[in-house]
Parts: sequence; C-alpha cells; structure tokens
Amino acid sequence: MKQHTIQLCEGVARNPQVRLAAPASLDLLDGEHLAIVGPNGEGKSIFVDLLTGRYPLLKETLTYDFRPSTATTVYENIKHLTFQDTTYSSVEGNYYYQQRWNHTEQEDFPLVRELLTEKDEALKEELFKLFNIEPLLDKKVILLSSGELRKFQLTKTLLTQPRILILDNPFIGLDVVARQQLFTLLEQISQVKAVQIILVLSMLDDIPSFITHVLPIEKMKVGEKMERDVYLATFRQRDQSESAEEAASLKALQERILALPYTHTNFIGEEVVKLNKVSIRYDNRTILKELDWTVKRGEMWALSGPNGSGKSTLLSLVCADNPQSYACDISLFGRKRGSGESIWEIKQHIGYVSPEMHRAYLKNLPAIEIVASGLHDTIGLYKRPRTEEFATCEWWMEVFGVAHLKEKTFLQLSSGEQRLCLLARAFVKDPELLILDEPLHGLDTFNRRRVKKIIEAFCHRQDKTLIMVTHYENELPQTITHRLELKKQ
Repeated sequence: MKQHTIQLCEGVARNPQVRLAAPASLDLLDGEHLAIVGPNGEGKSIFVDLLTGRYPLLKETLTYDFRPSTATTVYENIKHLTFQDTTYSSVEGNYYYQQRWNHTEQEDFPLVRELLTEKDEALKEELFKLFNIEPLLDKKVILLSSGELRKFQLTKTLLTQPRILILDNPFIGLDVVARQQLFTLLEQISQVKAVQIILVLSMLDDIPSFITHVLPIEKMKVGEKMERDVYLATFRQRDQSESAEEAASLKALQERILALPYTHTNFIGEEVVKLNKVSIRYDNRTILKELDWTVKRGEMWALSGPNGSGKSTLLSLVCADNPQSYACDISLFGRKRGSGESIWEIKQHIGYVSPEMHRAYLKNLPAIEIVASGLHDTIGLYKRPRTEEFATCEWWMEVFGVAHLKEKTFLQLSSGEQRLCLLARAFVKDPELLILDEPLHGLDTFNRRRVKKIIEAFCHRQDKTLIMVTHYENELPQTITHRLELKKQ
C-alpha cells in the first residue's frame, strides 16, 4: 500500500490575503522527490507555506505520514531552507553593514563547530564526511563563502533528522564547481530513503536528475504533479523560447531607457575606480593580494571567480563599505579615499544591488518607498522624496515590471519581486557606475531576459560604467568590454 507523505486535497487558506486563485492539491508519495517551479510572484512560496501548515486551512484537508520518523510534529519533520536565511540570528539587521569587513565585529560571530552541537555523534561523523565539514569547523560563520555556507546550513539541518527537506533556490550564487558539488550532495541525500527533497526553483536548468516529479504553479494556480521527463519535454521549449510579442516588448523597453536624457554631473574624470596594489586580510586569511585594477568611464566589466575568491570584498571597497579601504591606495571617481570626501559623496554616483543587501533588507515599507530609498542611499526611507522623484521611482518600477506592486509592503512580496524592486532602487538615480552582484538571482526565465535587456540598454548610454558579477556566463550582457577574474588565495 502506498504511503502518502504529504496529502493536500483542495486546500484553501482561511486568510484571504494568502489565498491562491484556486484550491490546491498535492499527493506526495514516499520515495518521490519534487521540484516546485513557476514564475516569480505567482504562488510558489504561498503553496509551500500551505504544505508546512503555516497558513490554517478552511477545512482539514492536509494530512501527513512521516513514517519511519518517530517524531510527530510538522516542525520536527519538515525543514525549509530559503538560503536567504542566514545563521546570524539577532545580528541579521546589521549584516549588510558589517558583512565581513569590520574585523572587531567578527568576534561576535561563533565558530562553525560551536553551532553544530547535536548529540548524535554517529550521524554527525557521517554528515561531516559527506559534506567535508572538518576544514570549516574552526572558521567564523561570517567568513564562510556562499558554497561553504550552504554546506554548513545543510549539515546543521540534516543533523535534526528531518523527514522532508524543502530548499528554496539552493543553487543561486554558487560557482560552477559549487553547483555541481551541491547537485551531488543532494543526490546522495535523495538516496537516503528516510529523507524526501522538495526544491522550489525559478530556473528549469536547475532541476537535477534525482528529482522524480515536477509541480508547476502559475497565475496563483497549482497544476498537476508530473513526471520530471514529461514536464521538461512539455514546458522547456515554451519557457526558454522568446516569443515575437515578448521580443517586441523588450525592444520597446530598451528604447525607452535609451531615450533618457544625459545628465551631466560633477564627475568629469576618466578613472572611475583605481586600486594600486591593494591587499585585504582577515586574521591569517588573505582575501586580496596586491591587486592593481583600473576601471575607466564607459567600460563594462565582468567580475568573476570562484566562491570565496574576494569578489564581494572587492565590491565593498568600490562601494565605500569596507573600513579597510582607508588603509589602501584606492581612488574613486578621481578622488583618493581618505582625502576628505564623505561616504555619501561617493555613493551618489553608484547604483548597487547584491545578495547581501537583499538578505539584510528587512524594512517592511511600501515597495515604492524601498525604490525611493535608492535616491539617497539609505536602508529605508529617511528623507521624503519630492513628487517628481516619486514619479521617477514609479517609472523605473514599471520598467522592471513591478509598478503594480508599489503600495504592497516589501516583506509581502515574493523573493523574485523583492529582487526586481531592489534593481529598480539601483537604477532610480541613473548612476554613473552600476554595480550588480548576481542581479538575476531567483528570477524566472522571462524576468532574467527582461533585466538583461535593461542592463544592456543602460550600457549603451553615454558615460555609463558597469561592474557585474555572475556565475552564469549567459547572464552577462553582450556589451561587456573587460573582464577581471579573481583567484582564491
């Protein structure tokens, strides 16, 4: 007789604000591994919250059978990792500012070994070997690279012995090697009969081979569970091919951006960024070693390198967020750091978005106010924009396809919708230098194409400069003129 691990039959949330467009159903059988896929903002996260019992239902239509687990509660048996979650608990709100840069603040963060305290030594030894955790044990959690952080989070979660592991976009932000390692790790986990995996994905390319079934969600409606191969044969071509209507729409979008007037600023130099033999160290670890780098006005740079090679550290120097930059030979917009300029004089020329910023952005303001905060480089809105500035914010939200969300609060948005709002925030002051760290994180196929076209249009405008980080070569705009690849020290 088949075991129904999760069975949801015509489920409807009691709260109308988190209700899907139609009753939702899923019958997840023992041994099945599921991918939940669909466009940004169309119901994936709400459905996962229904499955995990976060939203009470109108009728008792949700049942679980967690055998052979001896634990009885949903909390013990289902673990959900979003990978926007961090392990930094109460200091989360300060993470964006502290990040890895402030050495004194790092003392407040524990070592990896101090957080892996579960008592089952046999399981711990098995997972440490599986994920190669031993080299990480004496590292501060704050200093883990993206790939290392994934390993740590998975180990910590699996030590609680969940029956079902739900992972939300687990591959974003990982380099090619780390992605393959995580594919392999998840495949090994999937072979453990007592653990079933549910992946919530925005990219079809990220559906690994161990997934047995796919559940499509679109327009706030849950589709039927399909075998993986059947789903890919049916939907891959539709989702990855650009229709003539979409191409025309994106071309018109680019023309609107190209028509924006050129605004002269007080920066007239040729060198936007100049680093002279810059070195950055934390404890006994060298992040950057005697780096020489010059970015000139109008250049479009692709910054690459494996996780942990120092890309985020380098961007923190350019964005004036790293206190160590004052001890380095760095010039930004023709002015040497420490020569009397304020951090805000530097930031007024820069538009910036990154996974770290997204992770730390916990202000539950209306989305248009989040975008408006980019006018004055604040986290939150502390200076009220003028009427015409709000009009500019709305214009950029329309460009990124989120104008209809302008009055919705930021934390009510899906992760993909939040990313689009933060991108609008980066563009809103029409900066001379645009720094995009993994800008397409968590975006569906259409929105990745849309944002890529917007970036390309920006690059074609007079005197604009770009620095972009991505681990996916096909995400880079065709306008890239220069490349810098960092090596892990």
